[in-house]
Amino acid sequence: MSGESGQPPAAADGCQADLDLAPTPLLEAIRNEDKTWDKLAPRYGVTNPDPPWKVSLYATCECLAAGEALPSLERRRAEDQLGETLYSGTPAPEQQLLALAHIMLSRGLLSEKDLTRCMNAVRLRLEAS
Repeated sequence: MSGESGQPPAAADGCQADLDLAPTPLLEAIRNEDKTWDKLAPRYGVTNPDPPWKVSLYATCECLAAGEALPSLERRRAEDQLGETLYSGTPAPEQQLLALAHIMLSRGLLSEKDLTRCMNAVRLRLEAS
């Protein structure tokens, strides 16, 4: 049902009306690896309960909002929707990371090729240490 603006209610309040809920093969592969922080931290002798990438994730979200590429409220609603559907069995920090990647991929803010390249670079640095 349309609001008075002629847009669906979700779009009328500035939120993305149609969130792509289709699984992304790359993100599904990542999710299925089950490499959550609580499993990886002991392997590397880390006792901090927060993943080291959590600050970068927060900063990325803030930059996307400041640049108006992805408003905070819209991102949070999309994260909630993805967290209740595609990523429901994934722990919170990883769920937010996957949801942000999903949103960025579906909006064309990031390509799977670029994401794969960045992930490989991080993996190489981690394995080299």
